[in-house]
Amino acid sequence: MRRERSARRPAGGLEAEVLAALWASGRPLTPREVQRELGGELAYTTVMTALTRLHDKGTVDRRRAGRAYAYTPVLDQAGIAASRMREVLDDGHDRRAVLAHFVGSLSVQDERLLSELLRDARAGEHEQGA
Repeated sequence: MRRERSARRPAGGLEAEVLAALWASGRPLTPREVQRELGGELAYTTVMTALTRLHDKGTVDRRRAGRAYAYTPVLDQAGIAASRMREVLDDGHDRRAVLAHFVGSLSVQDERLLSELLRDARAGEHEQGA
């Protein structure tokens, strides 16, 4: 009889869980500590792979802690979301189309907020250039 496979996490789900554990700890964690924070059910190598991927993306920093590394998040949640948005934009073949679809999906409140943020960014550029 074949065993049922457990439900798979959505793409990036494990990395999100690992980051949540790092943010919650408030201190650098080794892979073993992250594994424990996540309930101890994941294989050590699975946690290590997620941490390595996050490090390769520049999302976490690592420092030697004995024979292992201890990991610290580089970005907060908003920074990571912005980074992901940038990756999606950079992966698109038609930047105009990607941005048009994104802007077209915004609520009226988010459109206003985006306009305000763009005005603030332009004003900041003008101040720096002056």
